[in-house]
Amino acid sequence: MQSPLPVRNGVNATRLRLPSEGPWGTALDYILDRWDHVDPEGIATRFDRGEVVALNGERLTRTTPLTEHTFVWYYRELPVEERLPVEVGILHQDENLLVVDKPHFLPTTPGGRYVAESALVRLRVQLDLPDLIPMHRLDRLTAGILLFSTNPATRGNYQLLFENRLISKEYEAAAPVDPSLDLMAQPRVVRSRIVKSRTYLLAQEVDGEPNTETLVHLVEERNGRGRYRLAPHTGKTHQLRLHMAGLGLGILNDPFYPVLLPQAPDDYDKPLQLLAKSIAFTDPLSGVHRRFDSRLSLQDFG
Repeated sequence: MQSPLPVRNGVNATRLRLPSEGPWGTALDYILDRWDHVDPEGIATRFDRGEVVALNGERLTRTTPLTEHTFVWYYRELPVEERLPVEVGILHQDENLLVVDKPHFLPTTPGGRYVAESALVRLRVQLDLPDLIPMHRLDRLTAGILLFSTNPATRGNYQLLFENRLISKEYEAAAPVDPSLDLMAQPRVVRSRIVKSRTYLLAQEVDGEPNTETLVHLVEERNGRGRYRLAPHTGKTHQLRLHMAGLGLGILNDPFYPVLLPQAPDDYDKPLQLLAKSIAFTDPLSGVHRRFDSRLSLQDFG
């Protein structure tokens, strides 16, 4: 469903579904009741400024009946965010794609306390590309290659590559070395069933048919620490971190796996040692094989 409001300051308007019935006479009454902790006059003023609209672009007023529209869009009042001390590196840009190096600690998209401080919003504003959309996501703590679509007309062509698993990704991770596993001479394919609840921070490996697969290969060792090449065949949340922890090789500086550490401020000197190193695919428009490599490196293997 296309928003009738344009992107503003790099952020999409928010969609809200109105109830079909209830004790509220107007859309404004319902919104005031739903967000009773927010300044009522401030919300009403958004209606006066034309910042609350229906699907057809019609402006809602303070007296618009509740049942006149099903969906409405509005701009959120965004909090002031302190800029994170990390920068996005631009690797490639053309009429269809933008390829960047996302740094550790910067989320891919807005969420929670990070809105303006996300790769998507930063790049929309920096490059004046309001139609920019990520083709996939990286965890906030993970760095590396991230692809964006710059052209809505061709976006679907690239989305199909991800949906049909026609994208080849490689990651690098730094973790302890277990000589008994011999992952340098004998890379291992790890398969397991991973589930992730929306209400729980961690993903979990459970019994059942595997829905994830990762090739784990130890590439080099330095002072008891190894640089691993990880090639995921699937893309579940926290898959690589769980698979490494399951081997007894928890990725360095991982605050979640194998043990959830107490919440603490970000330590920019100790980023999670997981890097999306490369991505490759056959371009659906040109038929040309394309590969993009990160310019970033792991701390102990720079």
